[in-house]
Amino acid sequence: MATRLTESAEYAHLWSTPQLRAVFDERLQTWLDILAALAAAQAELGLIPEEAARQIAEQARAERLDLEFVAAETRRTSHSTLGLIRGLQRLLPEPAREYVYYGATVQDLTDTWFGLVMRDVGGLIRDDLIRAHRSLLRLAAEHRDTVMSGRTHGQPGAPITFGFKAATWADEVGRHIVRLSEGAERWSVAQLAGAVGVLGFFEPHGQRLRKLFCARLGLSDPVVSWTSARDRVAEFGTVLSMVAATLARIGNEVYELQRSEIAELSEPVAAATVGSITMPHKRNPETSEHLDTLARLVRAASSVLVEGMAGGHERDGRAWKAEWAALPDVALAAGTAAALAADLVDRLVVHSDRMAENLGRTGWASERVLAELSRRLGKHRAQDLLHEALRSDADQVTALASRGVADPADLVTALASRGVADPAELARWTARPELATAVAMVDAVIARGTPGTTRATPEATPGPSEAARAAPESGTPEAARRTSEAPP
Repeated sequence: MATRLTESAEYAHLWSTPQLRAVFDERLQTWLDILAALAAAQAELGLIPEEAARQIAEQARAERLDLEFVAAETRRTSHSTLGLIRGLQRLLPEPAREYVYYGATVQDLTDTWFGLVMRDVGGLIRDDLIRAHRSLLRLAAEHRDTVMSGRTHGQPGAPITFGFKAATWADEVGRHIVRLSEGAERWSVAQLAGAVGVLGFFEPHGQRLRKLFCARLGLSDPVVSWTSARDRVAEFGTVLSMVAATLARIGNEVYELQRSEIAELSEPVAAATVGSITMPHKRNPETSEHLDTLARLVRAASSVLVEGMAGGHERDGRAWKAEWAALPDVALAAGTAAALAADLVDRLVVHSDRMAENLGRTGWASERVLAELSRRLGKHRAQDLLHEALRSDADQVTALASRGVADPADLVTALASRGVADPAELARWTARPELATAVAMVDAVIARGTPGTTRATPEATPGPSEAARAAPESGTPEAARRTSEAPP
């Protein structure tokens, strides 16, 4: 039985994916592959016999090790890798045993593994972000003209389009794709440093050996040892914490906008899903809320990786051994979030009629009226006038208290009697949202496409959101529907 709930058979799927688990489940074999690559590079330079390197590569198989012996030796010697060394030595003929782990250190092995982990996990997350980005561009294209309330401080403000919201998500996700691509060049490196970083054991062949070692593993040569320079690991963790935070922002939006009181978005829910044991009517936002949960874990664990940058001297076990616990947590949670978010936005259901209906209940026109009056009266005089007009009438105060905002008709009634604009002008200003700039920004994001790919600009193809638009909800006010369908 797993000691951690997140690793149990019942719940592991919430905290990892099969691809991510494979990276860490194969840790022992990866360590053995690293030792075999080191031996092969050493043999190429004549530092150890070629036959010994061949035998090490042949026997370096996790399934051949006596893992109970390896664990017992690790505990007995209180050394992190001596159990593994002796376990592998038991499989080798006598001459080859002396060349296992020849001149290497624990940190050479584990940091090189980190380089492989950061390369592979970073690649998996980047792929999922590309998938999410393409879906977000599709949503932006589909809904470039779907008008809805923009909200500030949790309250309805001025109009936006859902395509604009999706475009801001895509824009941010796109920057993370670039960060992962650029960062991979820095953190996909091996470590071969020796005792204090100067490769004294291999003098004068150290630099050439390291270059051959890195090439065999498909990692970059770091040029200089990085035993106490933990910025690569810290950067990786920090980028993943930013990725997870962005995905939590998207998840929180979906979480809020699918509340039954708002009902502008919906997560796809499988037929077998049970929302609540005691309240069968509920549809819990399981996926969107889990993105926030995962982001909290990533941020917490990534802070441990940043702490590691304040190490001491040429090697500091306090720093890099803490990474053994924190880096897998960061990688698994962030990778799971990326996979979940890609699925969520790909199948997101958009209720455009509900967006229009909700918008029709708000004071969406106040910003437009303020802008028009500002040209005549000055911005601050116009603002004072609007505030005074909307609060002076007792009935108006009651309307504001009940709705929290004023609809366009309230503005027309309150301002027409003050002579600042005639009713025809006021009616024109409050007839429909003017969102040409918002739509232009959506088009600009779509035109850029997905970073690092050659995929063409997405078209508005039918999907869950289109189906939702084709099946309007009952009871939608005609005025709100006209607002949604009016061109910007």
